[in-house]
Amino acid sequence: MTTAKDEPIALRISRALAERIVSGALAAGSRLRQDAVAAEFDASHVPVREAFRRLEAQGLVVSEPRRGVRVAGFGPEEVREVAEMRAALEVLALRHAAPHLTPATLDRAEDATRAGDRAGGDVQAWEEANRSFHRLILAPCGMPRLMKAIDDLQAASARFLFAGWRAEWEAPTDRDHRAILVALRAGDVDAAAAILARHVLWVGHRPGATPPRRTT
Repeated sequence: MTTAKDEPIALRISRALAERIVSGALAAGSRLRQDAVAAEFDASHVPVREAFRRLEAQGLVVSEPRRGVRVAGFGPEEVREVAEMRAALEVLALRHAAPHLTPATLDRAEDATRAGDRAGGDVQAWEEANRSFHRLILAPCGMPRLMKAIDDLQAASARFLFAGWRAEWEAPTDRDHRAILVALRAGDVDAAAAILARHVLWVGHRPGATPPRRTT
């Protein structure tokens, strides 16, 4: 089993920085200095540059000539774009996953939804439970490239959530998740896919969900 220590240092650096960006610990516009990152992770500049490239591919940082690497900003148009991409790709994954979903997997997805209900005012706990639900019903698609793309988009959605909604957060009771599970248990994949698409698109069109302005 691969542990965090066994991972390439560039991957460990990119994951650690991505967590800080998604959580808001590193704000949009913050500069990432190679020297400081290399010192923190006791690494040379080579894996740090590779980590920066990974983050740029995820849309989390931008590299600017003569200005270095900065945390990427975003605006309402990115929120909508990510939501629409997620809806399309998650529906594709669900249609391929549905034949392989077992009652035990659906029970675990229901447990994840209950965990989200118990999150109360803890937006991070709710987001983790929400992401767990989506992964449980989608991962059986057996399409690793598709799941990697979905993971990146879900990380972007989490960033929008933390940046724009923390002050007004109340954990929702997720009726959509339960409706998806009811449809899947009944073998109605079309209904489950339609609810999933609507559920994900809601993120991009949520009234009042205005993220911080782009600062890059």
